[in-house]
Amino acid sequence: MQQTVRLELLGLADTDDDELLRLGGQLRRSIQELDVLDVRAGHSTDEISKGAKSGELLAPGSVVVTAASLALRQVLLLANTWLKNRPVRGIKVELEGHVIELSDASAAERTRLIDIFLAHREVPGDGHSEERSAEQS
Repeated sequence: MQQTVRLELLGLADTDDDELLRLGGQLRRSIQELDVLDVRAGHSTDEISKGAKSGELLAPGSVVVTAASLALRQVLLLANTWLKNRPVRGIKVELEGHVIELSDASAAERTRLIDIFLAHREVPGDGHSEERSAEQS
């Protein structure tokens, strides 16, 4: 099963869009080295104002990754490691409408957060545990 995760760099107070685009490109190139199906710059979720030229607006510092469910942990761990010594305050991760922020915690705490976040997104293996709990009721 494949899933799509959106990573959004959270810039510092003095970070401009050009720097976020550059940093997003660095993160995107790093993720491309993993076994993922697709990596691309994210598009803005803001509405395009009337009178603007048609087309999609890129969201500075946004990366969208499509990968097999098993590869998502590698993607998020890479993003967690990539944060070190970068001029950003964190990375917002969105998957299936659920969001976490990798920022002010230690690297070990962020790794634990990633594991918990992904554990809640896993598809039940065979459904037997649900059947057992229904039988016990």
